[in-house]
Amino acid sequence: MRVRVKICGITRIEDALSAVEHGADAIGLVFYDQSPRNVSISQAMEIANNIPAFVSVVGLFVNAESSFINEVISKVKLDLLQFHGDETPEECASYTLPFIKAIRVKNDTNLVQYANDFSVARALLLDAYTEGVAGGTGHVFDWNLIPKQLTKQVILAGGLNADNVALAIQQVNPYAVDVSGGVEASKGIKDAEKIAAFMRQVYK
Repeated sequence: MRVRVKICGITRIEDALSAVEHGADAIGLVFYDQSPRNVSISQAMEIANNIPAFVSVVGLFVNAESSFINEVISKVKLDLLQFHGDETPEECASYTLPFIKAIRVKNDTNLVQYANDFSVARALLLDAYTEGVAGGTGHVFDWNLIPKQLTKQVILAGGLNADNVALAIQQVNPYAVDVSGGVEASKGIKDAEKIAAFMRQVYK
């Protein structure tokens, strides 16, 4: 089965369309005001309205108020929610859209327990752990910490770029990979050539 690709931290229509043009299966919109890739609801609406059929639009939240998440859902054409904070399984499942749960992996992270606790999640997104930062750090974690047989599909994130994604896929065999900083010219601004190079390595 081919590996899916999500390009996250999209802030401009042209970057979203570039991601789609190069074969991305999903784009990610960050609704977290502490992130340099944060988008407003109006920005997100404009981007989502330009995404063609069969490409998923994912909304990323970090410990957001439920009223804000519901407002985003009501206005932005999202297909999937991504939770990057301390949300409980019950909180994640309380919305009208399916979700994936991001786990920041460190040496003592029990991914088997997370897979059990978040059994209704569509997948677990595994990212690097950095103290005080919710994600998007550009750091790679030790892929050997991922159990070979998890009950949830794995979306691999954390410091991926054109130089390491092929090795990551070979070693982890994830359902999907998620990239943000690895295809950027600057934070929140994507680089079409880096996107193309990344996609070539995924599908070589």
